[in-house]
Amino acid sequence: MGKKVKKEVEPPPKDVFDPLSIESKKAATVVLMLNSPEEEVLAKACESIYKFASKGDENKVTLLGLGAVEPLFKLISHEDPLVRRNATMVFGIMASNNDIRKLLRELDVTNSVIARLAPEEDIIVHEFASLCLAHMAVEYTSKVQIFEQGGLEPLIRLLSSPDPDVKKNSVECIYHLVQDFQSRAAVRELNAIPPLLELLKSEYPVVQLLALKTFGVISNDRETRVILRENQGLDHLFKILETKEFNDLHVEALAVVANCLDDVDTMQLIQQTGGLKKLLSFAEVSAIPDIQKNAAKAIAKAAYDPENRRILHEEEVEKCLVNLLGTDNDGTKAAASQAISAMCENLASKDAFGNQGIPQLVQLLSSDNEEVKEAAAIALANLTTASPTNVSAVAEAEGIEPLINVLSAKRDGTIANATTALTNMATQEPLRLKIQNHGVMNAIVEPLQSTNSLVQSKAALTVAALGCDADARTELRNANGLEPLVKLLHSKNDEVRRNACWAVMVCASDELTAVELCRVGALDILEEINLSTGRKNNFSEGALDKLLDNNLSQKYSQMGYLSSSNIITDGFFDYGQVKPGVKLLSLEELCTQELNDRRAIILVNAKLPEVSLSAEDKSQELCSGRTTSSSSFRKSSKERTSSVVSPVEEKQEASGRSPSSLTKSSTREKGSRKGKGKKEEERPKEEEELQTMLKVQEVVLEKLPWLPPFDSILLDYIIDASKIILPLTTTKEQVVALAQFVADKMGGPIERDKLHEFSWELHISEIEFELKCNVVPIGKIKKGTFYHRALLFKVIADRIGIGCSLVRGEYGRAWNEVKLVDDSPQGITGLLLPPQVYIVDLMYQTGYLMKQKSAEADSYQRI
Repeated sequence: MGKKVKKEVEPPPKDVFDPLSIESKKAATVVLMLNSPEEEVLAKACESIYKFASKGDENKVTLLGLGAVEPLFKLISHEDPLVRRNATMVFGIMASNNDIRKLLRELDVTNSVIARLAPEEDIIVHEFASLCLAHMAVEYTSKVQIFEQGGLEPLIRLLSSPDPDVKKNSVECIYHLVQDFQSRAAVRELNAIPPLLELLKSEYPVVQLLALKTFGVISNDRETRVILRENQGLDHLFKILETKEFNDLHVEALAVVANCLDDVDTMQLIQQTGGLKKLLSFAEVSAIPDIQKNAAKAIAKAAYDPENRRILHEEEVEKCLVNLLGTDNDGTKAAASQAISAMCENLASKDAFGNQGIPQLVQLLSSDNEEVKEAAAIALANLTTASPTNVSAVAEAEGIEPLINVLSAKRDGTIANATTALTNMATQEPLRLKIQNHGVMNAIVEPLQSTNSLVQSKAALTVAALGCDADARTELRNANGLEPLVKLLHSKNDEVRRNACWAVMVCASDELTAVELCRVGALDILEEINLSTGRKNNFSEGALDKLLDNNLSQKYSQMGYLSSSNIITDGFFDYGQVKPGVKLLSLEELCTQELNDRRAIILVNAKLPEVSLSAEDKSQELCSGRTTSSSSFRKSSKERTSSVVSPVEEKQEASGRSPSSLTKSSTREKGSRKGKGKKEEERPKEEEELQTMLKVQEVVLEKLPWLPPFDSILLDYIIDASKIILPLTTTKEQVVALAQFVADKMGGPIERDKLHEFSWELHISEIEFELKCNVVPIGKIKKGTFYHRALLFKVIADRIGIGCSLVRGEYGRAWNEVKLVDDSPQGITGLLLPPQVYIVDLMYQTGYLMKQKSAEADSYQRI
């Protein structure tokens, strides 16, 4: 038998480490393993870290703190496919954390991640690399990096990947990238439209939704819309809208369609294929508020093009929009109102809305939602512009009060458009009066004080439209609205300043308002504006002229000239020459000043004080303790009539022949005969009642508005001059006769060399001392110099219809200028000569007419 040989086992090499299985429950330990040179260890470490990071955001932060990001960054470019895949998976999920993304940007990982999108890479690598890029593309800096490093092209290629997750991540990343205009253009150039359209057919709603969102952004560019139309993109969109199962995609699909409607060619295509009618019907019947809202926004956006408005009108878009106004959703109501505003540019649509949409819009002005309120105001402003029919429709819908109410709204747009609508309505006089009756001038004060230039401009324009009526001006004045209006004259905005000047010009149409405007500084500001070539406008000069024309006291004091069209009325006073910028005190303030040594203020007031008489009647009623019945009203009327004494009756009373005096004497006789039978003890009681009546009367009179002193002598002058002058046949005769009349009342003619002996100053001082007042009624002046006589001449001439001007000279000189037509030269008949300007002599040769600019006229005007 052979000998059996024993086989020996060869020992392992001394330098080889035996395999070791390690279980670690510490993330820090696994992170250390990421630096291992062994591929199997790296792959398992990455896999463990992926599972750990997938459990929550806190674990991702932990890994960040342990320093896992830097070694992982190196591993995503590892030679081993498994290590590379697992590291990319970790990167994909960890990039969702903001702090980790910040570190990734610092490490500039974008290029390495984009490299993982190469066709030869595993689908899993594609999935998580695109996920990482989708997370990073949220920030603008990363968007730029991805675009500049060529990440868009591989992402577009992956839209055709067989894996739905890769498609989802790729389209999401593209959606973030196209927020930047450069990427939108690149998407178009890289032919991304067809694969994006294919995603609309995906069985996964999230992929469809992201594709629609991407289209919603890139379809803002006209070139993209053209490509979309050429690739039958509208058909895909309408299929989604027509499919009820896709109702969660309808909002985004509608947004894309809205962008496409901007193009007239697309609008025409949709109309021809019946898609526009479907779209309007879809908007009306949809139960989803966002769909209705977006449909209305789509119409509004498309309606900015004239041709689109025509097409929409042909499809009766007005009915759809009016129906949307009646929905329960505030967003839909606001969007529908905005669409109506846009469609108003089409005149046919504007008329159509007037018949059916205005009542609903008026109701929306009372909405609690500020956006709805503003949109309704804009729509009404546009509807009423240049449309009398719609203006009437707003009034019939009782829209005046709601429009005035929203002048105190929170949004500037609401206020500005409400004022515009009211301005449009004020073009019709009956409606203007209705607007005033609702207290619009009180309500407009707050918008005048707005800091928004558009509101300021529109509010001033409203004042200009409504201020043509005296009651409106009074209301604005009483509401302290003139001061904020005048402040707008300081505005640096040209339109605000222009409209404010317009409003001031309109409001200065009566004396009381003009005086108040001067008091709050309008005169100074307008003078300043008119000195500036850059700031003055068509209305600033007119406003200044109107302000002075209706405040003749200020005009004469400041400018020293009143034209023949400046008619002096009761309440005028000559304060004397003042420097520009000096505002005169009111007549009441001047009358209450203590006597001083400045020149007398000459007052013109021939108006009977009717208000004080009616107040006396009121005091009598208060004393008797009775209300005003019809019988007591007749009684007070009789007493008022008897107490108002005309100049003729006054003269009759002076001669003892007044009918009223005869009646009073007979009444006193009857009273005395009846009084003989009264008992002596009743007299103290009557005296007590009389004292009580007088006290009550004083209280009532104190509460009455102040009235200027009545100048009965001036009234007599006017009556007497009318009787003497009006019967004369020619203007020249009337002027001469009036000059002589005025001179006779003011001390007669004065010899030129004895003018210094004419002591008119002392006479005026005596009147001031007698009245204890600086204001002297002109009728009381019996010795008047140049400026007294010229003023009296102008006052009477204005009352009896003789045209003349009043000019102030230097050193107390003043004169009147009249225009007269000279007689035709002898032997020539029918020749009409132009009128010549003459200066009327009221001092020396009273009634003598001197041609303007002649030597004798120059001598009269100067010392």
